[in-house]
Formats: sequence, structure tokens, C-alpha cells
Amino acid sequence: MAKKAFAGIALLATAAVAISGCAGGGANDADNTIDGEVKGDIKVVTWRTDLVEDGTFEKYAEEFNKEYPDVKVTFEGITDYAGEMLTRMSTTNYGDVIGIPAIKPDQYEQFLEPLGETADFEDTYRFLPAASYDGTQYGIAWGGNANGVVYNKKIFDEAGVTELPTSPEQWLDALQKVKDNTDAIPMYTNYKDGWPLTQSFGNLGAITDDPDAPITMAEDPAPWTEGTDVYAIDGLLYDTVAAGLTEDDPLTTNWEQSKVDLGTGKIATMPLGSWAISQMQAAAEENGASADDIGYMAFPANVDGTQLAVIGGDYNLAVSKHSKAKAAAWAWIQWVAEDSGYTEAQGMISPVLDKPLPENLQGFEEAGVELMEMNPAPAGKEGLINNIADDSQIDLYGPIYRQKLVDIARGAADGDKESYFAELNERWGASVEKLAG
Repeated sequence: MAKKAFAGIALLATAAVAISGCAGGGANDADNTIDGEVKGDIKVVTWRTDLVEDGTFEKYAEEFNKEYPDVKVTFEGITDYAGEMLTRMSTTNYGDVIGIPAIKPDQYEQFLEPLGETADFEDTYRFLPAASYDGTQYGIAWGGNANGVVYNKKIFDEAGVTELPTSPEQWLDALQKVKDNTDAIPMYTNYKDGWPLTQSFGNLGAITDDPDAPITMAEDPAPWTEGTDVYAIDGLLYDTVAAGLTEDDPLTTNWEQSKVDLGTGKIATMPLGSWAISQMQAAAEENGASADDIGYMAFPANVDGTQLAVIGGDYNLAVSKHSKAKAAAWAWIQWVAEDSGYTEAQGMISPVLDKPLPENLQGFEEAGVELMEMNPAPAGKEGLINNIADDSQIDLYGPIYRQKLVDIARGAADGDKESYFAELNERWGASVEKLAG
């Protein structure tokens, strides 16, 4: 993918957008149900433009047709998927199979075909809560990701880092060894592109072993206080920059080049979701290095000696309410999730519970890292953390406040960690009192 995969916590609390739906359409025939005959034409609308362009999806369709010969599958890739799909969903023509964009859960039934009771899927699939509403399931995750840090094993070896860090202190010590003993940049922020700075927020909950972390933060009037998840996440970014362990000039960072540089050992670490592993491995091989040099570690924190990693689903695949071939669309979703080999090829976590972790996350098992999923928000609080972020004007899922944090840490803006965290707490706390009190 050219940029990010929308994974983990980023989808847990995506800002929902209110849009008007269109009732009716030509797809409400009583025989056109997900349990009907698997036949007809379906269009799969996707954010994976790369897999459309390189023919990967066409190969999937050929394999799918061996089992379902009476279905014709076509594909449309959209570069600005998140934005354009919201516009399209004000019509009835937004494809047969889609990745659910940022619509409110209580709007699912307006736009999407119900797949059944969520309870009936719990023994088969993981990552269900994000596409469930009021006990009904509307989508199945396309795959999942873990949150943590991509790193170059060869550089760690050259630096003399013999054990992966499991605390902030060990992290800073390991990166200092990289700086002292190699020519690599210890950690790359990707400050200029911005969105990579948001990736560490996916670790919310892992630091304190709190599967309700988004609600905990939403109800906390001072979350940037020592002992919380967000304090640990943002504090580690600040301390790493302040210690001189990041790139010299963050204003000139380049995402595409950073993949090559981590793959070839010019960069030691980047905090990113596990979706990035395969991209770094590919960059390594394309530039004369080895994919085996790319490793993945959990966020450097532990609870009573145990490290945790938050896992979450990518986009959830759903059937359009207006599809004229709902059974075929549902068959495609199940086939992609269970039989296509997509998650194995991409190094993602399968949504199917009984499938093993991808090879690139085997290091988690060896290190004893425990995987955790976030709980769905309680009824009535689904959008609370987003509402507080909006009201406080803290772009929790964006780069602006983190870029300022980096600027303060590198001496390019006034203040220090304590003063900036106090400012964030003041703004956040006022909104908590207004909206959650």
C-alpha cells in the first residue's frame, strides 16, 4: 500500500460521519438474500488500489470462480477511499462488497445487509465488535494487525542490543547503543508525512492491560498523567526525540524512502502497525538486503513482567443493502476471509480464530507477548472519545498535537513535556466535564 493500513485502534473509534441514506432501490426482492442462490454480478469496491492494479484481485476472482462459477466479480479501487465512500453512500450505488467506512454503528442497517446475530459468529471470527450493532453483525474483518514497532534486526545486532526492550528505560538504552555503535538513525518519526506519528496510539490499553482503554481515557479528566496509557505512549515519543535519538531534520522526512532505509539498515526502528512488516521486507529485498532482517516487537512496556500487544481489525467487509446479488457478495466475503490466502500473503492476522498467527508475528509468541483486543464501547458511549477529542481540539487520531510534541522535545517550540501535558490535560478535562461528567 502506498500509505497506511487502517488498523487496530484507529478503527476502534473512528470518527463517525452522519450521512443521509437512500431507502429502496432495486435490491429489495424477497429472493435476494444472503442465504439465496450464489450467482450474479458483484462489484468489490476497495481501498487496496495496488492489488487491483497488479492483478492480485483478478487472481482471487479466478480461484473464487472455481467454487462459484455463476458469479462475475469486478473490482474498483479508490485512492481516497475513506472520503469518497462517504459521498457515495448518499446514493444507492456504492458497490456490492465494501469496506465499512466511518458511518455510525446505528446507521449500519440503513446501508448494509445484516449477516446474522453476532453471537453466531463468535466461535468462528475475531474482530467482531467494530462491525456489530445491537447484537447484529454487519461485517467481517478483512484481516487484522498488531500494534508495536518495526525494527531492523541486523542493526540491533551491530549495536550490541541482545534483548528486545520491555520498558521505556530499556528502549532508550537500546536506541542509544544504536546511535553510539552504528550509522543508523535509532528511531524515525516520519514527522513530515504526519500519519505515522499516529500509529503508536494503537497501543492504547497495552501499557496498563486495559481492554476498555478508549472509555477509560474518555472519562479521565487528566489522561496525560504518569501511569496512564497515553502518557506512556506520548512520553516515550517525547523522551526519544529529546535524547537526540531520531532523525536530525524531521521537516524533511519521507515515508516512501523510510521503508527503503529501514529495510537496508539506515533506520533502526519505526513505531507502526504490523501491516508495515511486509512493506519493509519487500523494500529490503528490492534494495539488496534480506527480508529476514526485518523484525517486529511489542511496545516497550510491561505489566508485571508481561508484554501485551493490541490487535484490531482492518476494514470490515460488508454487503450493500442495495446489492442485487447479496448471496454472491456474502459468499465472496467468506471466501476472502477463509480461503483466499490474503492474510497469509500480507502478513496479517486472520479473522478466522483457528488460523495461526502470521510468520512475521511469531516473534511475539517466542517473547511471550500476549495479544489483546479492545472491548466494544458501552451503549451510548460509542463515540465519546471522539466527541471529547473534537471538543477539546486535540486531534487524537491525527498528527498535529504530536508534531508539536516533537517540536517541543527538539527545542523548536517553547515548553517541556510537563507543561505541554498539563495543557493537554486542561483542554481534555474541560471537555470531559462538559460531555462525560
